Amino acid sequence: MDVRFVRTSAGAGEPVLSDHAVADLPQLLDRTDGIVWVDAPTWDDEAERVLAEVFEFHPLAVRDSRERNQVPKVHVYPGHVFLVLHAPHPGRAGHVHYVELDQFVGPNFLVTAHGPLNPVVDPVAATVETESLIHRLQSGRLRPTASYELSHGLTSSLTGRLRALIATLTQDVWGLEQRVTGGHLGDAEQFLEEMFRARHGLLAVETIASLSREVYARMAKIEAFGPGHGQYLIEDSVDQFERLRAMAHGQKDYLVGTIEFYQARTNTKMTIAAERLAVIAAVTLPITALSSIYGMNVIVNDETHYGQLAVLLAIMLAMSVSLLIWSKRKGWW
Repeated sequence: MDVRFVRTSAGAGEPVLSDHAVADLPQLLDRTDGIVWVDAPTWDDEAERVLAEVFEFHPLAVRDSRERNQVPKVHVYPGHVFLVLHAPHPGRAGHVHYVELDQFVGPNFLVTAHGPLNPVVDPVAATVETESLIHRLQSGRLRPTASYELSHGLTSSLTGRLRALIATLTQDVWGLEQRVTGGHLGDAEQFLEEMFRARHGLLAVETIASLSREVYARMAKIEAFGPGHGQYLIEDSVDQFERLRAMAHGQKDYLVGTIEFYQARTNTKMTIAAERLAVIAAVTLPITALSSIYGMNVIVNDETHYGQLAVLLAIMLAMSVSLLIWSKRKGWW
């Protein structure tokens, strides 16, 4: 576990962030000049002991940190708020992994835990938000005065990851749209797979943003961080997630329109081809039937009856011409 102390009274040029040992936690929690930030990149016995014994979190909250949560959630306990969020991480074949980030936000502390990862996901993907927060603290761009400001910093980094994935998927959508309108599709099966992969990615981002938005809307409703600046930051998070949801939804609709355009053009080509095949079948079928009836008796015989053959060919030609004229009037070709 990583134990850090964020000084809220540091002067200009003084370090805001300092590292400490787990054994220093009781003394750090008694201090009034900063915020204790404990981060558990991976779950182990020490992490469970610290959360259960040092911070005395609710057993259900500790269990939720140890296990994987399929949806985000928020629970308000006496003395702290427990928050579960997810960030997207692109995987193979268009799959989007849900990377979990759990937060315990107290009056003078923030505890972060990273939920179980799929074995194929690089562990670095789970620490994107915390590493971003460390960089902002060390550079002086973030100087929090309360634990909920640290929590908001993590949320802002998470929304940044959502925004970056939307931008990447938007580039893919533009490329697919240009290939559709330009007619440069390549392998049709591979092209369809690329379009539906992009659609799935946008749908995953939209879902994550939508569910996270509902969690923060609930926090705003109950004023989880109290009135004032804490409530303002919650409402800002609600707005961020709502706008990201709308962006992903808009790009998804644009891609769906591109898919429908591609399908409509393909279906039109297939319909035209079917109509032309129907004309060919309509023209040749009577001729085939007539020749099958008379062929053996007129041509394949001891001698050829030229008179009957001439009459038969004339009838075939007349039938073909009549069918062509009729299909032309119907607009089939």
